[in-house]
Parts: sequence; structure tokens; C-alpha cells
Amino acid sequence: MERVVENVQALSDIELAVLLCLVADQHCIIEANEQLLGELVAETRIITADVFGLTCSVLDCSERTTLDDFGNGILVEDTGVGYFSSDLGKDGEDLPYLDSVKYSERRAFKSPRPFGALDSRRIANVVIAKNLDRATQQVQVQALELIRGKRNFTRTAVHAAPRPFLFIALNNTGTGRLTSHLNDHFFISHRHYPEDGLPNLEDLRLKESPSDDDVSTSSVVRNSPRPNQKRKSSAPLFSPEDIAKLATLTSEVRISSEVRAYLHNIVVFMRLHRAVAGGISAMATRHFDTLAHALAPLHGISYVSPSLVALAARKIYPHRIIITAPENERSMQWGSSLEAVKAVLEGVTAEDVIEEVLQSVEAPL
Repeated sequence: MERVVENVQALSDIELAVLLCLVADQHCIIEANEQLLGELVAETRIITADVFGLTCSVLDCSERTTLDDFGNGILVEDTGVGYFSSDLGKDGEDLPYLDSVKYSERRAFKSPRPFGALDSRRIANVVIAKNLDRATQQVQVQALELIRGKRNFTRTAVHAAPRPFLFIALNNTGTGRLTSHLNDHFFISHRHYPEDGLPNLEDLRLKESPSDDDVSTSSVVRNSPRPNQKRKSSAPLFSPEDIAKLATLTSEVRISSEVRAYLHNIVVFMRLHRAVAGGISAMATRHFDTLAHALAPLHGISYVSPSLVALAARKIYPHRIIITAPENERSMQWGSSLEAVKAVLEGVTAEDVIEEVLQSVEAPL
């Protein structure tokens, strides 16, 4: 266990977010500037394969994405290799990742065995839905059903999600929110800034062409070797046994009555904050409690501390909190000035609300 804790300390923010979701069997949102999304896809692919030994598929969403595109885009070929795949696959080299458009081009309805290709595919362990917030409501509902039911229905087959399974919504910072129910089902959110760096992708670039000034950022991402082709002879940083052990330790974490009261006081203060119009749901509270417990083994302790509760709040609520409009702020019912309320709420973000609440609620000693 000491080795696992030591490995956790060396993880980047994105790697840690993926690990937490795998341990808790939940899903996450990652936000970044639009210029970084392509590189984040490549970074997450490398993390999926090299750090956790999982398969990965990428679905690039837009207003034109259909349910068929979604159903095909989350699938990968079942090669029968890897730590989390079945033993029924054929021996051979890993196949490259296939995008949704490639699946649609490969469909051959007139072949003698029209369902043969579908039988050899399965849902990837990690599905990256780039720009999911741009997809239609029907596609987002389908994503919600996949998250909740762990399976996806297509025109010709039913595909069950593997274990472990992680759905990542990779969205542009500042764009529209996901549909309310889908947004609430995401466990945590992480905002990636350019200065945070992409260590795995940067290491890959140095190994490939450290002195080639003519290679653009986009070409590096497109031409980089598939992550699952790099780790054929070495084990991932976190094996399935490591993740299962962390999940077991999470279930054994203790929380005192004082710390539990602190956690619930934060929830109450969130709901009563004058800038909050909604988002502090019952599911958010369950996720809040789950994350506080999941963080403990990663820090090498067997109990929930107040600092872990505060850290969990900063990851659970940013994508959930809805800032109220000035005209709907509750003090308007008591005769407050609209201009005064606008001045108070101007520039207030979900992160500001969280920090103000954490400063207002007294932490137990």
C-alpha cells in the first residue's frame, strides 16, 4: 500500500481525477480553453493506457452528432488483450482507436453476416466525449442512460459497459451547461489551465522529435503513436488490484460525528447562500460524502479530516452551483434595490461561493 500512496503523490491533476473516479466508480467533467481540448484528448489517452492500462474511445460531439454516432463512437475493437478486457479475444496487436465516423463508414448491411463487426466491439473502459455540451439534448440523454444503466442500446445490439468504466465530458470553459440531470450525475469537475502543463504529452514529444521545430502542435497530437502501443511490455502504474484495494480501503474509512456535521453544515450554507439559485442536490451531497471518503486512502489515512472535506467541496460543486439572476435574489422579496443586488452579485462565480462558505463554516478541531 505504501507503493500506491507514493505513486499517488506523483500524479498530475488529471491523473488524480481519473484515479478518484475509477475508485469511486463515478464520472467527471474536465474543462479547458478550446485551444487545449485537442491536446487534452491526447493527454487523457496516454493516461488511460500508460497509467491505468485501460482502453479508450473519443467521441467528438457537435450539433450534428446523432444517436448512431454516439453509439458507434464509444466502441472499440475487443482484441482480448489488456488488463481489463475479456479472455475471449484473439491474439494479435492492438488495433488503433477508431472514431465514430470510421465506424459509420465500415458498416456493411449487405454482407452475409451483417452483425459480425458489431459482435467484435465493446464499450471502451474510458469514453472521452469532447464538446459534449454542444450535443443535442437527445445525445445528452443517451449519455445519461449510459452513465446510469451501464449499457447502450443501438439499432442492432446492446453493449454493456465494462468494469471499470469512466465517462469524461471534455468541454470548453465558459460554454453552455449540460442538461441538468446529466450535469448532476457527474461526480467531480476539473478546470485545466495552460500553465498546469500536460506532462505525459510533453514527455512523448521529447521522445519523438525534441529538435523538430517544424512540427506543429496539432500534428504532434495526430501523429503521436497510440498510447496502447507504448506499454505492451510493462505494467500500468495502477493495476486493477491497486484500484480494487483503494476501493476497499475507501469503504473502511471512518468519519467522526463532528466531521460529518461539518460536511452537512457546508451543504446547508451552500443552499442558503444568497448567490445560489440551485445545484445543491441530494446527489451532490452523496457525491460529496463519497469523495471525502475516497480521498482518505490516497493520503495514507483511514479517517475523513476537515481538510479533506474542504478539498472535496472544491471538486464536487463548481459544475453544479447555479448563480442566481439579480432580479431573483431572495432579498428582492424584502424590498432590496435591484441595482444594489446587481453590484453585490457582479462577477460572483461558483468558486467564490465555495470559498466564502468554507470560510463561514467553522471546522472542527
